[in-house]
Amino acid sequence: MNFGERLKKEREKRGWSQTFLAEKIHVSRQSVSKWETGKNYPSIEVIIDLSDLFEITIDELLRSDEALTEKVIQDSKQLAYPKWKDFFDAVFLLGLLLLIIKFVVYGINRFFGTSYLVIESTFFEMIVAFAPVVLMIIGGVISGILKDKYIEE
Repeated sequence: MNFGERLKKEREKRGWSQTFLAEKIHVSRQSVSKWETGKNYPSIEVIIDLSDLFEITIDELLRSDEALTEKVIQDSKQLAYPKWKDFFDAVFLLGLLLLIIKFVVYGINRFFGTSYLVIESTFFEMIVAFAPVVLMIIGGVISGILKDKYIEE
């Protein structure tokens, strides 16, 4: 029995219409109809709600339908990656911000004859010189890898 058949069976066992079920889980009647006919699948959040509503395990809903199981796996990957991608996007933006600050300070020093951020240590000078570019490269590359890795539809 696939997911749509199981959903319809559980709904009819309780004497509920598609509209009544849709209202209970806050979706449209058309969504319920598409799930029952196998034209579409619900999100993992809705599957959890259905599991609670019908008092059956998520496993009972998922295991019956290979395509739905694959969709849930893909959805979980898409839900998992944004945290890391956002982190590396922030690393990239931090590098960009530091680079802009560096150019602004350089411009101020050059045009106004000041010497802001004159550092005595050559090691620290190297860090200041290359950190923005390194952060931008690391952030951009890893963010791109995560985007390519998890969005495979």
